[in-house]
Amino acid sequence: MRKDSVYLNELGIICALGDNHTTIRDHFSAAQPRTLTHTEQFTPGQQLPLGIVNDPLPPLNTLPKQHRTRCNQLLLAALAQITDALEHRRAAIDPLRIGIVLGTSTSGIAEGEAAITALRVSGKLPSNFDYTQQELSAPAQCLAQWLDIKGPAYTISTACSSSAKALASARRLLRMNMCDLVIAGGVDALCGLTVNGFSALESVSQNVCQPFSRTRDGINIGEGCALFLVSKIPTGAALCGVGESSDAYHMSAPDPEGKGAITAMSLALDDASLSSEDIGYLNLHGTATRQNDKMEATAVQHVFDRQVPCSSTKPYTGHTLGAAGAIEAGICWLTMMADKTATRLPVHQWDGQQDPDLAPLGLITPNTTVETLNYTMSNSFAFGGNNISLILGISSEA
Repeated sequence: MRKDSVYLNELGIICALGDNHTTIRDHFSAAQPRTLTHTEQFTPGQQLPLGIVNDPLPPLNTLPKQHRTRCNQLLLAALAQITDALEHRRAAIDPLRIGIVLGTSTSGIAEGEAAITALRVSGKLPSNFDYTQQELSAPAQCLAQWLDIKGPAYTISTACSSSAKALASARRLLRMNMCDLVIAGGVDALCGLTVNGFSALESVSQNVCQPFSRTRDGINIGEGCALFLVSKIPTGAALCGVGESSDAYHMSAPDPEGKGAITAMSLALDDASLSSEDIGYLNLHGTATRQNDKMEATAVQHVFDRQVPCSSTKPYTGHTLGAAGAIEAGICWLTMMADKTATRLPVHQWDGQQDPDLAPLGLITPNTTVETLNYTMSNSFAFGGNNISLILGISSEA
């Protein structure tokens, strides 16, 4: 690894698959994974499958009013998994040298929706509502206050690429010698705005999504959080490649030729000084919309000379929007940290109906294993053509 290598040392993660490493890994590598929750919670009269976190979340009643959101509950749940490691590490670091970079697309919008509903009914906002709950900057600001961290603390909101970009930003803070340790990741909570907004775009499926199938008809929305401790200490997985691009083709549709996606993946490989042959697993963006899957299949075929083992994990988690990049990097991290003998890769959950109009992909089955897994790639392609690919690697030092 290079002298300026940056590592994802520890992971805290919670999503529809579960709230601990073992449970999440078992579900995404299983033939019969945990399914999404079918509910009318955000669409009365219409059941939709959503990636709802059903595990218990930390109480918020001990926190200041402006911090009491479901988004922050998810944040606290992920933080609890890495608290011991964080406290051990931070003891020798100046609080000014610890940073926080998070990605989100919702923050506390759900609490804002509930407050406006109450206002319409009663004529006044509820006493437990604070406007700052729904500001996009809130998760990073709250985390900095909870932990008494004095270094850079900010939130990135670039739709589906937000938290992957947070990891890239954490790497930059370390390489610029602005920080010695960064807490980086993403968090998003379900809310009416996202579920109904994507429904208005005719992008939501009424069934569990089918990425890359000829029957695919849209996404499932989800929620969750993934937080990494990021530093130059060589433990965990190295963040050895980052590729970012912006094709700016359309407000919400991808460039059908996949030019931005090709650029992002190619730049990540160049940044890591790797060839496509080195990648042992690719976590696809794989939203199960008609246009995105066709574009991504085209781009993957262009970049990879072979059918690289790949899967979309959104049928497990739902599309967690601003948290997706970090959660899917977390799935790569969990896969790489597993027992190195016959590692089970995240299974591509779908109906198996090939789309003849798509470039062929090496979609992973329950029987797919690899003896060694040195490098993984994770794709995140957002609205506006805001693209990023991350490469994680295991070094002999880690």
